[in-house]
Amino acid sequence: MASRSPRGRPGRQRPPGQPRGRTPGRTTQAAAAKKPARTGSGPQLTTRAIVLLSVVLLLVASYTSTLHAWWDQRGDIQSTKAEIVMRKQAIEDLNDEKARWEDPAYVKQQARARFGWVMPGEVGYRVIGADGVVRGDVPTLDEPPAAKTPQWYDKLWGSVKQSGKEPSDKKPEDPDAVIKKQ
Repeated sequence: MASRSPRGRPGRQRPPGQPRGRTPGRTTQAAAAKKPARTGSGPQLTTRAIVLLSVVLLLVASYTSTLHAWWDQRGDIQSTKAEIVMRKQAIEDLNDEKARWEDPAYVKQQARARFGWVMPGEVGYRVIGADGVVRGDVPTLDEPPAAKTPQWYDKLWGSVKQSGKEPSDKKPEDPDAVIKKQ
C-alpha cells in the first residue's frame, strides 16, 4: 500500500518541521521580480483611510463648536450664581442696617458721630488750632443731593412768575433751542 500525504493524495510525505505549501526551491527569480518593492517610507494612505480621517475631522469640528457653546454657557451660569450670592449678601447687609436704625441707641450714636450733637446737660468741645481749623474728628453732614431737573410744578410756577413781568424787546426763542438748553 502506498503512503498518503497529509492532504489525502498519494505522493511524498512531508518531512517533520517543514512548512506546508510549495516545496522550497520552486520559486524563480522572475516571480520574485514581479513583487513590488516596498520602500521604507512608512505606511501609505488608502482611499478608505482618507475618507475615514475626513469623517473623523468633520465630527471633531462639529463637536468642538458644541463644546465651545457648552463651555460659554457654563461660564455664564457660574457668573450668574456668583452674582446671586453677592446680591443675597447685599440684601442681608441692608436688612441688618435697617434693623440697626430701628434701635434708638444706634440712632443717638449716629447723631452724635455724624452731626456732633450732645445730649441736654452735656457740653460739647471743639479744639481749634492756631490757624483757625478745627482739629480732630469733625462731624460733617452728608453732601446735599445734586440739583435735579425741575419738576412739572416748578415749571408751572416759573411760568406764572414770568407772566407777571413786563415783556422784553427780545424775540421769543425757538422752542427747540429752549428744550436743548434744559
